[in-house]
Amino acid sequence: MSSHGSLFDIMGPIMIGPSSSHTAGAVRLGLLARNVANVPIRQVTFTLYNSFAKTYQGHGTDRGLLAGILGIGVDDESIRDVFERVKETPLEYSFIPNEAPNHYPPNTVRFDMILENGNPLLVIGHSIGGGKVYISKINEYNVHLRGEYPTLVMFYQDQPGMIWKVTQIIAEYNINIASLNCTRKEKGNEAFMAICLDSLLPKPAVEAIRNIPCVYSVCNVDKIPS
Repeated sequence: MSSHGSLFDIMGPIMIGPSSSHTAGAVRLGLLARNVANVPIRQVTFTLYNSFAKTYQGHGTDRGLLAGILGIGVDDESIRDVFERVKETPLEYSFIPNEAPNHYPPNTVRFDMILENGNPLLVIGHSIGGGKVYISKINEYNVHLRGEYPTLVMFYQDQPGMIWKVTQIIAEYNINIASLNCTRKEKGNEAFMAICLDSLLPKPAVEAIRNIPCVYSVCNVDKIPS
């Protein structure tokens, strides 16, 4: 089951740096990846593609991505000093420019993260200008997350009735669903669901969904401030 429409729609922000795609977009990609992780990030490798790979240092893409992962906002002037600020944290990071031919859009970054709980997380994101960004992949699943709404992201074993169970809990908290997207590897195998909501789910609702049998993980992703 799926419905069309953006899950995240990020508006053009105040910028710190020379390029909205390379700096402001990079910050928002980092913030969005951080929100998807939803727990502290221990380690991150940024693999940069195409334009990002060629100009990431001169255009501040590296500073922007790192600032976003640290939770620093787009209009925060401390982005300029992020390489000093990160030394005060336990985060390990590296940047890998990849200029080999690929199918990605011009400003693309792959986040390979190790979370505080030891779990790996892969996120692939793209900056499309004016500070607007989207995520196209979470782990092995194709998604299209952009920026306007809080979103429930979950992995679970594919089985009949799972969408009904989840949406029933959401309805009990009187929260409206803006859009829903789900996909699976194959029938009965691992599946992925992203539900865009009018407001962030309260913790008891998230815990109730997490306790549904055969739910592997649940992430309550807040929207990025405009």
